[in-house]
Amino acid sequence: MFRRTFWFTAGAAAGVWATTKVNRKIKQLSPESLAAQAADKAIETGHRIKDFALDVREGMVRREAELGGALGLNAPVDPELPVRRHRAVDAAGPAHRSDAAPLYRTLPYNSNNRNEDH
Repeated sequence: MFRRTFWFTAGAAAGVWATTKVNRKIKQLSPESLAAQAADKAIETGHRIKDFALDVREGMVRREAELGGALGLNAPVDPELPVRRHRAVDAAGPAHRSDAAPLYRTLPYNSNNRNEDH
């Protein structure tokens, strides 16, 4: 008698456990639950991408500072050195006249594109 009661109780408990598991899985696979899970994953992925981008930017700034120091780009400027000017600025002359409207300069243009119509 006790064996039958034990096995009946064990079977009922196993049935309740299995039913509970199946119902939870069904709720997890419902469209609303899947949409919520997808939204949560998308938000989490967005945060991870943002953190990654911030880490990359920080590394870029650090590396640029290292390279600038190695190349002397961040060195203090000696006021006795002449200011280096670009040839195009020197060739164009003054950028504006004091008595007229601003003069816009055009740089020489030589196209190396051989597919142009001549």
